[in-house]
Amino acid sequence: MNLPATDRRVLISGASRGLGRALARAFATNGDRVAVHFGSREEDARATLASLDGEGHVLVGGDLSDPAGAADVAGRAVTALGGIDVLVNNAAVNLPHPLADTSYEDWAALWQQHVSVNLLATANLSHLAARDMIDRGTGGRIVNIGSRGAFRGEPDHPAYGATKAAVHALGQSLAVSLAPYGIAVASVAPGFFETERVAHRLSGDEGAAIRAQSPFGRAGTAEEIAAAVLWLASPVAEWASGTVLDLNGASHLRT
Repeated sequence: MNLPATDRRVLISGASRGLGRALARAFATNGDRVAVHFGSREEDARATLASLDGEGHVLVGGDLSDPAGAADVAGRAVTALGGIDVLVNNAAVNLPHPLADTSYEDWAALWQQHVSVNLLATANLSHLAARDMIDRGTGGRIVNIGSRGAFRGEPDHPAYGATKAAVHALGQSLAVSLAPYGIAVASVAPGFFETERVAHRLSGDEGAAIRAQSPFGRAGTAEEIAAAVLWLASPVAEWASGTVLDLNGASHLRT
């Protein structure tokens, strides 16, 4: 089971913009072929696709919160690319719902949404991609995008923190069960990093407070996260299987 260093078939969920776009670009620049998944932002996803180096990339839309939708996305990626060598579980929702200010009806609905997208979609895509890797006997890589919030708590976004903690635990369970098939599974836990979605938060007093979280005095970048994911997905990173890699500029240290 020899995973190539380049020309791999890579499915990235939630790749229409932000970190997903940076991930797609990193793998494409490495010489891999990328299936760019989107949920509702087709125009942004097409812009991502158009920005990629190389050829053979594809666009795959679908609702990952529905198990049938996840199966459709994975199936079309397998058909278009000829298989999946690397899966990056990046799709997520992160909507505020502080308990004291959120009605029970909204609370229950938002928890369901976070669990369906952040956790269950990750679990379902992992099953689908891993089955393809097992059936072909090629091995592969699964990398999950977790969060620093899984460790330090998210008071205004508790479902996000809880589901990201579950994603870390899922990745470690799969790392053990899939190792005999040559499939390494790892997660990254980013702190705050810059994307267009959160650009407004980096101005004024809030931006100063965010940058002060790290002793480097800045926020991270999507490209830094993507570089770490690219390494975890590489042939030389098999021994990192099961890891949860902190990427937070020493803003939150754990032992």
